[in-house]
Amino acid sequence: MGKKILQFLIKCALWFFGVSVFFVILFKFVPVPFTPLMAIRALEQKEAGKEMTCSHDWVSLDKMAPNLQKAVIASEDATFLSHNGFDFGAMQKAFKNNSKGKRLKGGSTISQQTAKNVFLWQGRSYLRKGLEAYFTVLIEIFWGKERIMEVYLNSIEMGDGVYGVEAASQHWYGKSANSVSKREAAGIAAILPNPRKFKASNSSAYTERRKGRIMKHMNYVKLDY
Repeated sequence: MGKKILQFLIKCALWFFGVSVFFVILFKFVPVPFTPLMAIRALEQKEAGKEMTCSHDWVSLDKMAPNLQKAVIASEDATFLSHNGFDFGAMQKAFKNNSKGKRLKGGSTISQQTAKNVFLWQGRSYLRKGLEAYFTVLIEIFWGKERIMEVYLNSIEMGDGVYGVEAASQHWYGKSANSVSKREAAGIAAILPNPRKFKASNSSAYTERRKGRIMKHMNYVKLDY
């Protein structure tokens, strides 16, 4: 009985490994059509009696203003171009702050956020974090930094029912992602901690201060893939 269970578990693990690698390789070349979060948000809207909306327009990296890449690196992951998927210094700092009862900002890199957005659900369970680490390693191996950035900027939530920088640029500024200014790019990056609460335009004083800090740090970001 125990041997059969073990064989079954091994088969499940091999199937999971094969399927996960298949989809990681597939999405290296094919735009990600939707994410689990998009489905979850749509269901939340339906349960709240709201119209289900999902604005998501995939654009390639060369059709995005470079300032958008610089802004999210400056805001979310300063060592994105040099780490291998994990920023252990940031993770340790986040853990210390959490253990002291401070508000946890988080130590997730852009690579980790991309892995979570594309392949997983939201939450803080050990299972999800373990799978996040697994998919982070896979996308670092198979995708590389440019593709990770491209998928990240096309899949991240940037407003209520707004996903990706093209939809965000149209939603917040009425223009395409390839024509946003430095300050507008900083505005989009500034709302990422809570894109359904903060506004990239007509922003609060808090968000305006974040924009200023992000713009300052953008001056030191060099896009060297």
